[in-house]
Amino acid sequence: MANLISIFDTTLRDGTQGEGISLSADDKIKIAQKLDLLGVHYIEGGNPGSNSKDIEFFQRAKNLKLGAKITAFGSTRRKNSLAEQDSSLVRIVESGVPAATLVGKSWDFHVHTALQTTLEENLSMIYDSFAFLKRNDVEAIFDAEHFFDGYKHNPEYALSVLRKAQDAGADWIVLCDTNGGTLPTEVYDIVSRIRMELNAPIGIHTHNDCELAVANTLAAVQAGARQVQGTINGYGERCGNANLCSIIPNLQIKMDYRCISDDQLQSLTKTARYISEIANVHMPVGQPYVGNAAFAHKGGIHVSAIMKDSKTYEHIRPELVGNKQRVLVSELAGQSNIISKAQELGLDVNANNDKTKQIMERIKDLEHQGYQFEGADASLELLLRDAFGEMKEIFKLESLKMIVEKTSGSMNAEAIVKVNVDGQTVYMAAEGNGPVNALNNALRKSLEQFYPSINDFHLSDYKVRVIDEKDATAAKVRVLMESTDFKNTWSTVGVSSNVIEASWEALVDSIRYALLNMSKIDNAHDEPREQFGLVNH
Repeated sequence: MANLISIFDTTLRDGTQGEGISLSADDKIKIAQKLDLLGVHYIEGGNPGSNSKDIEFFQRAKNLKLGAKITAFGSTRRKNSLAEQDSSLVRIVESGVPAATLVGKSWDFHVHTALQTTLEENLSMIYDSFAFLKRNDVEAIFDAEHFFDGYKHNPEYALSVLRKAQDAGADWIVLCDTNGGTLPTEVYDIVSRIRMELNAPIGIHTHNDCELAVANTLAAVQAGARQVQGTINGYGERCGNANLCSIIPNLQIKMDYRCISDDQLQSLTKTARYISEIANVHMPVGQPYVGNAAFAHKGGIHVSAIMKDSKTYEHIRPELVGNKQRVLVSELAGQSNIISKAQELGLDVNANNDKTKQIMERIKDLEHQGYQFEGADASLELLLRDAFGEMKEIFKLESLKMIVEKTSGSMNAEAIVKVNVDGQTVYMAAEGNGPVNALNNALRKSLEQFYPSINDFHLSDYKVRVIDEKDATAAKVRVLMESTDFKNTWSTVGVSSNVIEASWEALVDSIRYALLNMSKIDNAHDEPREQFGLVNH
């Protein structure tokens, strides 16, 4: 099993040091369960004694039946003390975790400056701490902090640090590029040398300050590292950690290493997007492998080619990582884009179809007005289905009224909607912290008695862009709305000189699309296609 790579996920620890990321104990439990399904081997949960959230996580994690090893994080004992009396080390053992990571200094500059102790005492701190873990039957992982900087500055001392940990029984020696400033060629050379000096297996932990964390990790594996540490979506301090969503498929698909099963690899995209939702951090659309645009095609020549063979413009089949091919449609697109998108939806269309030409002209006209469909796939699908007579009207707006009121320091909004659903008139009012929130609440309350599935998804992002700045407050605005049900994400668009009207357009499309694609039927309608707004032919 020489090609087996151990995956160490530190999203719950190092990932939470990223700006804007804060996870509750509940969040951590959910993410840990998702990571276990992905097949990672270690899940680093934090420090069992550092804060109340981590304490609660480790207590609850004891009851989780996971294949992965829940791993605690800590540091070597304090200087001039005993490991048995170090409260952090004692709490790690008492937490009952099967594995623990201890960080220790491997750069002499840090020993003198940060720890303010001697090089000999640092070696004793490392040895004592790992010997303590091993006496208590804990799998011990040594994170050699600032190793690459330390090795370049004082290779003899950096190597002596690793040997001390190994002599004390450390099960893994992990080389850390803590400042993220090392180049792949340096990583490869140094890891190659270290591998010849140690008996313990080597791991790699990199940061992305030079946009090289993934490249450095791959270089380390090629040089002999057999554990890779990183986070989902590359979350982490400063510029982030090595992104496991790129590392795992690169190792497994491109380099013939084994990380997780093929079935688990197919869940990578859903895992990345799920954790993005829990962390409340928007995923970049262009993120490799798992991003929404990772396999998106816009140019007409490209689309024409992939319709013949996807290998023309795709480096792997997107299904290998659970993603999918997307064809973008805009005023720059050719007929191939429309044909591909329509065929994907099961619509009967070809290059000689007059309907295709009409739709193309309609899209160009709408984009001239300010609509943008390449970032609003759901609105595009509804447009195509409407054009081919595939949709029925789910509801009809009869009237809409907005009231915005400012009282003692706060501003509240109330929306009143009157809609007709299957011939029944529903009049509903709802409040919100803003006009769009109130509008969303009122519309959902109006429809939930007819479509209970409306409660299974929510809005996850809302953007407003002014199209014609020169028109100042009378300018048109484009609203892009993103929605999710934690499994899938879709985007819709609305355009108007009135931001409420543009938001209404995007909101209605979001709900229509969600009901169209709901897989479970949970109301009394007899015909599922009728429930989801599809016309039965």
